[in-house]
Amino acid sequence: MPIINSIAAFHDEMRAWRRDLHAHPELSMQESRTAAVVREKLAAFGVDEIITGMATHGVVGVIRSGSSDRAIGLRADMDALPIQEETGLPHASRTPGVMHACGHDGHTAMLLGAAKYLAETRNFDGTVYLIFQPAEEFEGGADRMVKDGLFSRCPMQKVYGLHNWPQTKAGTFLWRTGPVMAAVAFFEITVTGKGSHAAFPHYGIDPIVVSAQIINALQTIVSRSIEPAEAGVVSIGSIAGGEASNILPERVVMKGTARWFKPEVGDRIEAGMHALVNGIASSFGATAALNFYRHAPATVNEPGATALAVEAASVIAGRERVEEMASPTMGGEDFAFMLEAQPGAYLMLGAGSGTGDPQLHHPRFDFNDEILPIGASWWATLVERQMGKGP
Repeated sequence: MPIINSIAAFHDEMRAWRRDLHAHPELSMQESRTAAVVREKLAAFGVDEIITGMATHGVVGVIRSGSSDRAIGLRADMDALPIQEETGLPHASRTPGVMHACGHDGHTAMLLGAAKYLAETRNFDGTVYLIFQPAEEFEGGADRMVKDGLFSRCPMQKVYGLHNWPQTKAGTFLWRTGPVMAAVAFFEITVTGKGSHAAFPHYGIDPIVVSAQIINALQTIVSRSIEPAEAGVVSIGSIAGGEASNILPERVVMKGTARWFKPEVGDRIEAGMHALVNGIASSFGATAALNFYRHAPATVNEPGATALAVEAASVIAGRERVEEMASPTMGGEDFAFMLEAQPGAYLMLGAGSGTGDPQLHHPRFDFNDEILPIGASWWATLVERQMGKGP
């Protein structure tokens, strides 16, 4: 793997950074320690400016070289997930119920590695904005940074993101032009009936039965209301109601997610959910409330930026290990907000060993430290190839 030699030389440092971040995970909008670590590292590397305050804990390191007005942004996410870690590793989370189960610790460490290299070498002519974003998983951190003036305060021509991908062999880059990840919505449905003794259901209105009908009916939105050639998902991930085996509860609360690519499909899903939830509840004499929250639009890669990202990946991995994705993934990514505001691209970097590694958002997931210099080298190569110094 032809990674940049000087980046490979501090692989152990990146591993230490990553494992420290893994041991101290922080949820969305709570990344105060993580942001402090990033600021401390950037200052030690000698970047020209450190911008703070966007989306509360957002950090942007600025490295300038030469006199060109060219500029690009490199973005990593910093937040963790509300999951109890089960890896048993020495660097496992020390915070109960919180862990880096999506690899954001690795993303941050890779971008810090690129920052260290770029600040030392400055083998480019232009400006690099190193964007460390909070709240990717929840709370729309990318949207908040954009609204807080990211692109007006940090004018750039393109912006790039990278995500580890454990289902693909380590060191393989995945790309595609156009939609690469789905739009994301989260929803909560509260069904209110009338509590009663379970032996006398005719005296009450059973919200559990109503909820079961709603769950089944929601699947017909995609299968019968959306054109089969289009993609959509409606999934219930949580249902809670009642505490005793012989009591029908007053209410049931369900939580879930919906995914799509085209905005009109998302509109159809939301409208269909309102119609089914309210109609089914009413038919049983119950009431229901649906709170449908759109978290992020589809992540859409701009063709020109994608071509440049693929070129840099090919330099690092070789063309045989840079693969076009056959189809986009239904996973979501709030980097989409940055791509709505600025042309750019989002690639995946394989992190799997081929031995059945736990996948993203799994309590036994751990970032593959072997890809740290690969990702950092890709970031650096993007900069040097797009803003190379003239003869």
